[in-house]
Amino acid sequence: MMGITVYGAGLAGCEAAWQAAKRGISVRLVEMKPSKKTPAHHTEQFAELVCSNSLRSDSVSNAVGLLKEELRRSGSLIMEAADATRVPAGSALAVDRNAFSAYVTERIRSCPQIAVEEREAGSVAADEISVIATGPLTSDAMAACIANDLGCGGLHFYDAVAPIVEFSSVDMNVAYFASRYQKGDADYLNCPMSREQYDAFYEALVTAEEAPLKEFDRESQKDPKVFEGCMPVEVMARRGRDTLRFGPMKPVGLTDPRTGKEAYAVVQLRRENREGTMFNLVGFQTHLTFSEQRRVFRMIPALENAVFLRYGVMHRNTYLNSPELLAPTYAMRSRPNVFFAGQMTGVEGYVESAGSGFVAGVNAARRALGERELIFPEETMLGAMAAYVSRGGVGEFVPMNANFGIIKSLEARVKGGKSARNERLAARSLEALSAIEL
Repeated sequence: MMGITVYGAGLAGCEAAWQAAKRGISVRLVEMKPSKKTPAHHTEQFAELVCSNSLRSDSVSNAVGLLKEELRRSGSLIMEAADATRVPAGSALAVDRNAFSAYVTERIRSCPQIAVEEREAGSVAADEISVIATGPLTSDAMAACIANDLGCGGLHFYDAVAPIVEFSSVDMNVAYFASRYQKGDADYLNCPMSREQYDAFYEALVTAEEAPLKEFDRESQKDPKVFEGCMPVEVMARRGRDTLRFGPMKPVGLTDPRTGKEAYAVVQLRRENREGTMFNLVGFQTHLTFSEQRRVFRMIPALENAVFLRYGVMHRNTYLNSPELLAPTYAMRSRPNVFFAGQMTGVEGYVESAGSGFVAGVNAARRALGERELIFPEETMLGAMAAYVSRGGVGEFVPMNANFGIIKSLEARVKGGKSARNERLAARSLEALSAIEL
């Protein structure tokens, strides 16, 4: 029985390593931290969350909520860690990011089937079964191996992360806790704006100075691609004066307890850690300079004296033209011993990355055991994502979040609208999953 090598100890790599180890496979997990970090990583822990601390909706009638439930029922390490380190976030699943990474790191390092090698990799042995999960900021050496030795080529787009403020610096005479439409607990901190305040903030935001791109890739700097699901707030604002009011600053369903009315616009903050000492600005991923972030974001009512514990940053993400390269097992069609996982495959989001790592890890283990590959049914979100990655959509291949648009359609129309349809899709998915022998 062969062992496998997993490159990269992010969410996808850790999930892949864990799934293989659970099946009795010896795993080498190669990670270049702590000796070398990407510009977006700051700790020595595995499965570091570099963007938001939210894993988004936890409802199975929501696509990513369904994906989380599929992973829970399948024995996912990432979901085990998330549930163990969750913080209040209404109907969403948010985690204490430091506790989350520490949990995953401890589980991986204490697993007798997994040997961690702390080194930068720049090659993949031709005779080994491997899972490449080096992430959207893959090192130059591994990127060259993927593009040239494995013949994959590559694409770039840019991803942005939101700033975090200290809770004690928020003016609670202005801000208030509430959840939209009173759904779930009142876990979100809301900063209401009048029309005059919004107009002033908008003008400052769209004219603010952006930070120069880092020297990740000169060609990419000439024409950076921004993924729609993680768009910098200033880019979104430039699409129209009211774009933010229909997006991250939507006031609908948020009643100010002091006035009994909805404000013209609302900025929401979400708890970043269990203690509630840190909050991040929801939907405020940004590429502004640090000084401009201080100036512009302090125009938000209740944040006039905000202490910024982390500023927003922008970094390059790299992904493959997967439909030309990968099967729905996440294995290369031309080299079936080589699997890919994570954002590099064109899945987008924490849970989606873990899901791809799960499928890749299961199939790498099955290959090591001499068993047949496992293609998840397209009725499941795990299978729908794998199908999208291996086939693509219409036009140029772009990263995709979990959504009900990619899952196999129902055979009959469901009465009751979108919500009833999604509930039926979720029930069908979990039923299909239960029939799989994992």
